[in-house]
Amino acid sequence: MKHVLLDFDGPVCSVFAGLSAPKVAQRLREGLLATGEQAPAGAEGESDPLALLRLISDARPDLTASMDEALAVLETEAVRVGRPNAGGESVLRACLGSGRLVSMVSNNSSTSIKTYLARRGLSDYVTGIFGRTLGEPSSMKPNPRLLLEAMTAADTKAENCIFIGDAARDVEAGKAAGVPTIGYANKPGKDAKLAAAGAVAIVSSMQLIADAINRSA
Repeated sequence: MKHVLLDFDGPVCSVFAGLSAPKVAQRLREGLLATGEQAPAGAEGESDPLALLRLISDARPDLTASMDEALAVLETEAVRVGRPNAGGESVLRACLGSGRLVSMVSNNSSTSIKTYLARRGLSDYVTGIFGRTLGEPSSMKPNPRLLLEAMTAADTKAENCIFIGDAARDVEAGKAAGVPTIGYANKPGKDAKLAAAGAVAIVSSMQLIADAINRSA
């Protein structure tokens, strides 16, 4: 395994630990209403900003680009007060030390990921960043598109890769791309969901993965 595909929110950073996901969703709705537009049905009760973006895009495709840009700004604000996952940073360092490539593959915006990595001094540990394609929420996992783009950019094949993610949609995207996925169960009950989705292994700590990489170096 020479190429590690790594999810961002969860494995590396708890993006909405400081500025909560419900608060980001609320501010995204407020921004929409401030333009004189009406929130689509179901938007008021949606606390997941990424799900809210999908909902708005499905109902009003003409608003997708502006809402996605607004969410990217909010995500970038959120990562400035997000909580680092020390184990995730250990994985990045272990990969560099063992000569493995790392591509960050995330439903979050590339801008927010780049901002976070720069603030933590981790930019040089990551070969490529593949956040959602702005203006195209359909690019988000479980769509395998971002994983496929990461492999193409690194000129690697699925059999040389492993993907690490903390959600069933990550496992589903990995399966669709032909890449085995390690599930990171960072909350109670996630292990069962990750196993049901088809994760090849499940860990409760990113440090366990870092330790395994270091032992194999």
